[in-house]
Amino acid sequence: MSRSVKKPQQPETSGPDTAPRRGRAAAVGADAGGSAAAAFARAGFRDPALVLRWREIAGPEVARLAQPLKLADGPSGGTLTLRAVPGAALFLGHEKRALCERINAYLGGPFVTQIKFSQGALLAPPAPPRPQAKPGPLPPADPSRRYDGPEGLARALQALARRRAAQ
Repeated sequence: MSRSVKKPQQPETSGPDTAPRRGRAAAVGADAGGSAAAAFARAGFRDPALVLRWREIAGPEVARLAQPLKLADGPSGGTLTLRAVPGAALFLGHEKRALCERINAYLGGPFVTQIKFSQGALLAPPAPPRPQAKPGPLPPADPSRRYDGPEGLARALQALARRRAAQ
């Protein structure tokens, strides 16, 4: 006695609103730009340069004490909210006009007219990348020397062995 199994219908994947399936995994960074742009847009930053280049725009002294948190458009211009180290908001309050001028000069127009402060701990800056050790010579007894296969793969295995030996 044979029994027929009914297969569920597959949804159509080739329409104007859906992306075609590729059948393989994509690189992790492929969607990073879109996700980052959405996060910056939620905080009001149409252009992420203000956040990413904050140290260059504000100067190292101000960047040490405050970080951009939010940019809101208003009827009289934009209001930039900065997260400042507790106690530094008073000092930075005296620098508002000069800071607005520097920000607007960088952005190329009068985008920021007011600055507000929110006191709190700043996010730690990312750690600088560790310097990579130079790969040294490959030991004569390394197993990658005995690989008998395509030349390109042999070179890649030997380069990996050199890096491993350098660490």
